[in-house]
Amino acid sequence: MAKARAIVKRRNAVRNIRKITQTMQLIATARFAKTLQRATASKPYTEKLTEMISTLSAAGTIDHPLLKPNAGVDKSILLVMTSNRGLCGAFNSSVLRLALEHKRRLEQERKATSIEMVGKKGVAYLRFLRMDVASAITDIEDKIAYARVAEIADRFMQLYETRQIARVDVAYMRFISAGSQKAIVTQLLPIEPPKSDAAAASKKKIDFEFSPAPEVLLAKLIPEMVKIRLYQIFNEAIVSEQIARMVAMKSATDSAGDMIKYLTRQYNRARQGQITTELADIVGGAEAVK
Repeated sequence: MAKARAIVKRRNAVRNIRKITQTMQLIATARFAKTLQRATASKPYTEKLTEMISTLSAAGTIDHPLLKPNAGVDKSILLVMTSNRGLCGAFNSSVLRLALEHKRRLEQERKATSIEMVGKKGVAYLRFLRMDVASAITDIEDKIAYARVAEIADRFMQLYETRQIARVDVAYMRFISAGSQKAIVTQLLPIEPPKSDAAAASKKKIDFEFSPAPEVLLAKLIPEMVKIRLYQIFNEAIVSEQIARMVAMKSATDSAGDMIKYLTRQYNRARQGQITTELADIVGGAEAVK
């Protein structure tokens, strides 16, 4: 009976684990619903504003320091967005692997890259690799205030306008849909002109009317675009983390359920074998008495 008891103990342990993973799945689902609303609410505004300024930049209509590359500057910043907590599948590893590949690519171009990390998991990983972290932001969970993002963006823009850095890149998990997320590295500064179809459309002559004057309007609009774009990136990274955790916990719950079924079958076999052995002992003893 010792084997059957061991199986029962293991099955109870797996049941407890399944309760935990199922609860974490429900929590991640609830957080996902809230973060999804924030990520999708500002996305159309961010995309159209970015498209408009990029089109103006390609057409040569406006002149702003954030639109010009800092030629001759060999330093850049890479902002990497990871999570504070684990149990979210390949979310962190995908972003970190892509970020380190991008860092090596920039260093091959002789651009010294300093990494600024968002999330405890990323900080711990770089410390394990004995790599320096220029700045660490570890107090962000499932929501970030726009004012906090604006401070980060203002610092990046100030460094760029004073020609201390050549570019600012962000590595994060881009939210495409509830069933699709992709780790990418996007360039935050300088503001890139449009590509492909957008570039072809920009070649056509477009007349823009400005009120107030273009210099006054765009001097405020361009920095605001950088802030709202970085805010959108933060929101997409947060909602992607919740999706990854929700999927990972569902997979763990399903695996625990399969393990419970397997252990139940093993227990039934062990118990049946124990009963058969006891019946054989009883029959043998009865035959010996005769």
